[in-house]
Amino acid sequence: MGLLFKGKEELELDSLIARLESNMSNNYKDAAQADFHELETAMDEMIASGRLKGRAKSRYEAKRTAYQEKLRGYSHKDQKPFWT
Repeated sequence: MGLLFKGKEELELDSLIARLESNMSNNYKDAAQADFHELETAMDEMIASGRLKGRAKSRYEAKRTAYQEKLRGYSHKDQKPFWT
């Protein structure tokens, strides 16, 4: 789907996903986790208010599930120091 045909909600979610991807690629684990939680909150609010539905809802729910799997255990807290 082209950029011209996306609604305001989809553009907002795409912006959050772009920020999440950027933080993941730069290994900013805590920031990526925060971005994911912000994405989840925004999606839940949009779905509850009926602003995100149909194919767009299905597409973004699939993306949320994929990021949930990618971010499981993705934290600096789980990382061991190199000197141990």
